[in-house]
Amino acid sequence: MASSVKVTLRKKPNAQGLYPLAIRITKDRKTSYLYTGQFVKLKDWDPTERIVRKSHPNSARLNHLLLAKLSEANKVLLELESTQNDISSIQIKKEISAPLYKTTFKEMSDNFLQEMKVNGKLTRYSSDKVRVEHLMRFAENNSLTFKEIDEAFLRRFMSYLRSNKKLSQRSIVNNLVVIRTIYNRAIKQGVVERKYYPFGADKIRIKFPETEKVGLTIEEIREIEGLDNLSKPENHARNVWLFSFYLAGIRVGDVLQIRWSDIYDDRLHYRMNKNNKLLSLKLPEKLLPILKQYEEGKRGDMDFIFPEMKKANMDSYEDVYAKTNTATKKLNRYLKSIAKKAKIEKLLTMHIARHSFGNIAGDKISIQMLQKLYRHSSITTTINYQANFMHKDTDEALEKVMNF
Repeated sequence: MASSVKVTLRKKPNAQGLYPLAIRITKDRKTSYLYTGQFVKLKDWDPTERIVRKSHPNSARLNHLLLAKLSEANKVLLELESTQNDISSIQIKKEISAPLYKTTFKEMSDNFLQEMKVNGKLTRYSSDKVRVEHLMRFAENNSLTFKEIDEAFLRRFMSYLRSNKKLSQRSIVNNLVVIRTIYNRAIKQGVVERKYYPFGADKIRIKFPETEKVGLTIEEIREIEGLDNLSKPENHARNVWLFSFYLAGIRVGDVLQIRWSDIYDDRLHYRMNKNNKLLSLKLPEKLLPILKQYEEGKRGDMDFIFPEMKKANMDSYEDVYAKTNTATKKLNRYLKSIAKKAKIEKLLTMHIARHSFGNIAGDKISIQMLQKLYRHSSITTTINYQANFMHKDTDEALEKVMNF
C-alpha cells in the first residue's frame, strides 16, 4: 500500500482547550504522528482543506509553516520509497523528523521561537530570543551542534554571561532554562541522543536563586489613595494601579484589556492572558469611584474601561503586545512620580501591585484561597510566592529569643 503524509488536527486538547496540529504518516494502514508544536481551537481548523481557517489571527503564517513542514516531509518520503521497499510508518517518522526539525542549535532555536511567535506568546518570545542570541554570540558559530553544548561549554557560557554581560544569577539561570528546553526538544525529535544531555544532578544543575519581592504596606497604599495633587496622567496611572491591587494584583496586560461587558452582577469576570484561566471576583467598594471616572468615555459595553487598548488591533498579537508594552512603560513613569509625592522610597511599578496584595495578605488568607485568587496551577507556586511576605512566625520566634 502507498505511503502518505498529511497535515491533520489531533482531537486531544491540551489544558487550554487547544488542539495539536501534526503530520500524519500512513503506511500499510498503520499510522504515526509527528507533532508540529502548533495548537489551534477546533473552530479554527478546516478538516476538508486541512488548513487553519482565516478566523485564526495568524492563519496565513501558520498555514505557511505547515505547508513548509509538509513539503519537507513529502520530499523525504519520496526519497525513502525510491530506495527502500519495506519500511514501516515508525521508520518513516524517524527519517522525516531529523530534516523536518533541523539539526543545529540555531535551526532548532529558530523553530522554537517561531512557534512561540505564531502562538502569540510574545512576551516570552522577546525574552527568550535575547537569551538565544546570547548563546549564539558566545559560540560565534551558527552551525553549533547539540553535542558541542556539553558541560564544559555551558560553564564557560555562564562565566561569559556573568563577566561580559554583567547578568545576575537569576538571569543566568533563565538563559540555561531556554537552552535546556530546546535541548529536550532536540532529544524528543531524535536530533541528539540523551547520553549527550549536559543537565542533571551530576552535570549542570539549574537552581533558581531566592528573589526578594517587595510590596507596599497598608500605610503606603493609604498615602497613594489620599494624594490630591496629581496631574491627569498621574491620576490615571494611580487608577490603573489601584484597580490591579484591589483585585488581588491582576497583571497589567489583563487590566488594560478588561471591557465594560466583563463587569456584571457586581463582579468582574475575565480570562487571564498568561494561562487562559477564568476568574470571577466581587468588585470592592473602593473600585466603584475609579470606574465612575471612565464612564464618560464609554462607547458601548464592548469598549475597554481604560483607554490604552481602544485603538489596538485585537486580532494582532504583535499590536496588542506593543501597545501593552508602551502603556506599561508610560504608567511606570508616572508611578515613579507618584511614589515621590507620597514619599515612598520603594520602587513603585505596575507589577508591585501584585506584590503589595501578597504583602498585606500575609498570614491573613489561607494558602488555598490565595492560590485561587492568583490562579496558580500548583499550590507550591503559591507557597513559594507568598513565602516572601509571611514573616509572622519568624518574627515571633525571634522576639521570644531576644525578649530577655
